[in-house]
Amino acid sequence: VQLQAYGGGLAQAGGSLRLSCAASGRIVGLNVMAWYRQAPGMQRESVASITRGGITTYVDSVKGRFTISRDNTENTVYLQMNSLKPEDTSVYYCYAKRTYGPVERQYTDEYWGQGTQVTVSS
Repeated sequence: VQLQAYGGGLAQAGGSLRLSCAASGRIVGLNVMAWYRQAPGMQRESVASITRGGITTYVDSVKGRFTISRDNTENTVYLQMNSLKPEDTSVYYCYAKRTYGPVERQYTDEYWGQGTQVTVSS
């Protein structure tokens, strides 16, 4: 599976950006798609995730400002980022996970896209 992310860039505080990530290759069964971010000197953190059925989760710091969505027909996940803050400045990574196998012994494949820089100026 290859993940190609688009849409990073520079925004002013209070502005918006939209990230896109297209999955290609062996895409069948990608249960979860997500966005992570990593600022310099910081650990990578999960920003938002979405299941194939549309269940979403968000880190508290972005709730009410970011929206993750997914187009299963296009195998693409989006992250709409509104009301951006300087602390959102980071490299954002697309992530996908496939879980399969019997309940008693499940297997997981994980995939990462290349990062895309988001910079928010104050």
